[in-house]
Amino acid sequence: MRRKTARTAGAALWLALGLLAPARPALAAAQPIPVAAFDFELIDTSLEGEMQGPREDEQRRLRLISDQLREALSASGRYVVVDIAPVREQIAAAGYLHGCNGCAATIARPLGADLAITGTVQKVSNLILNINLYISDTAGSAPRRAMSVDIRGNTDESWSRGLSYLVRNRLLAD
Repeated sequence: MRRKTARTAGAALWLALGLLAPARPALAAAQPIPVAAFDFELIDTSLEGEMQGPREDEQRRLRLISDQLREALSASGRYVVVDIAPVREQIAAAGYLHGCNGCAATIARPLGADLAITGTVQKVSNLILNINLYISDTAGSAPRRAMSVDIRGNTDESWSRGLSYLVRNRLLAD
């Protein structure tokens, strides 16, 4: 009986000491990474695009998913999105960022960004589209990561859902 009481008292003492001991400081949260998220660009290889040129609804969708990406990056807490407005002229002068041989990283560097994210939507037809994201270090221009998703349907919903999938399952996946 004495042993049982001694064990119980010993356990109670350790429990009390554990409760009174100062809590360990939480691991310092990683600082958010500054990122320049450039506007998505359309690569239209469809016959429709060749015959009719750019469509306003697709241009609007490019803006929609560009904003959606920036919001998702900010909301994640992992990234802080830098303003790309000061370099709009450089972006325009570069033409399409997807074909400028890493110039997005060079353009993003003076903004204080550690990463540059560019994106394209490739339209094969009105039914078959592909959303691509490319992440580059601004310290060099070599791509760090690339990710892609195929979508079916040329609608606001399909573009938005496709980007959501990329962000959730590729970009922010642990």
